[in-house]
Amino acid sequence: MNSSSIDAINRIQTAQLNTLSPRQRLDDVLENLPAPGSQLSENQQIEPTAGELVEPVQRINEVMRERGIEFEISENSSRVITRVVDRDSGDIIRQIPAEEVIRIAEQLQDMRGRFVSLEA
Repeated sequence: MNSSSIDAINRIQTAQLNTLSPRQRLDDVLENLPAPGSQLSENQQIEPTAGELVEPVQRINEVMRERGIEFEISENSSRVITRVVDRDSGDIIRQIPAEEVIRIAEQLQDMRGRFVSLEA
């Protein structure tokens, strides 16, 4: 397909989406999501790596720090950790996921593959 054909298709799809209700648009988007474990087509983006998220998270932290909210990307699991921090003292009021949950997840990751015995 050439560029002008793709542009025409995009314009038609956009016009059709504008005539749909929000619920119909949501249903349309959900229907077009790839199935879990399926191959992504060329025009679909893959999930960003932890390294690609560092700069955006830093920018978000600059804005949210004055409100006492911080975000961090876990080095081991690439999960986002959210903290509510006391602005005056710097003490952590709440962390999601909790430190204990992060440690349990890391231990489970290390034990993966050891739960099943290959011998009968």
